[in-house]
Amino acid sequence: MSETGWIGEAPRDAGFGDYFELLKPRVMRLVVFTAIVGLVCAPVPVHPVVAFAALICVAAGAGAAGALNMWSDWDIDAVMKRTARRPIPDGRVTRDEALGIGVTLGAFSVVMLALFANIFAAGLLAFTILFYAVIYSLWLKRATPQNIVIGGAAGALPPMIGWAIATGGVSVESLLMFLLIFLWTPPHFWALALFRNEDYVRAGLPMMPVTAGPRSTRNQILGYSLVLVPVAILPAFTSVGGPVYLAGAVVLNVLFLRGAWQIWWRDEPEAEADRYRVEKKFFALSIVYLFLHFCLFLAEAGLRAAGLAAAGWPTLT
Repeated sequence: MSETGWIGEAPRDAGFGDYFELLKPRVMRLVVFTAIVGLVCAPVPVHPVVAFAALICVAAGAGAAGALNMWSDWDIDAVMKRTARRPIPDGRVTRDEALGIGVTLGAFSVVMLALFANIFAAGLLAFTILFYAVIYSLWLKRATPQNIVIGGAAGALPPMIGWAIATGGVSVESLLMFLLIFLWTPPHFWALALFRNEDYVRAGLPMMPVTAGPRSTRNQILGYSLVLVPVAILPAFTSVGGPVYLAGAVVLNVLFLRGAWQIWWRDEPEAEADRYRVEKKFFALSIVYLFLHFCLFLAEAGLRAAGLAAAGWPTLT
């Protein structure tokens, strides 16, 4: 493999889909969704046109971070089974193209968000892109088993960006949304790392199961889950929560804690047929867990808006 990031012959002409894949669209969807929740739950109304334009900027910023991550991780992606078919190691896009797209999209998204919304929201977006593309991808990911813990801050910032688009600042509520994602990230990714351990060993990445072993990783999954549960329930008692959020969050966190306990409790080794079955179930549950928490935020925001409308209060200025 050469420094251009492809193997063998020069890459074929790339299509739109190849370049779009560079932007990590699945991650982008999660970023935009949590940013929408932060924006909708904020106490300051935003004109729909401004909100739409601002969210396009957030999506572009997320795509820029994804492209820069693929640019930096081309050598890692090439040796891991789940990433070997990404555009750069698969020979569809060069590293230079990924770098150009990432830098251009990143600059565009930050400047335009400053114009459509405010400087503070744009600054948060710029910090998120730089933290993910530079601090996490170029440094933490290859340097420490705490990479996911520290690097999780980048993925936790979008709801704060959405809140800042509306308000120009932060609040207890947006910080709790940040903490929900931040504390969810280690159990979520360490469950993945347990059943993808061979990939990380082959890539030479210091993920927790590689450096500390499965037992220590399971201990930490349970530990972070115990800290996460009260933080995830706490928003119910703030302006973005309510009885619907409280009821849903209690159920979700009981299920999450049960899954973390099952991971911690199980013995090593298990029969090959059951290998990592518990971890895979917990990983799938963790995705639904986060998505539904933010759906509950939206449900509460919808109920508040309906109540204001019924009372004759304007909901848009």
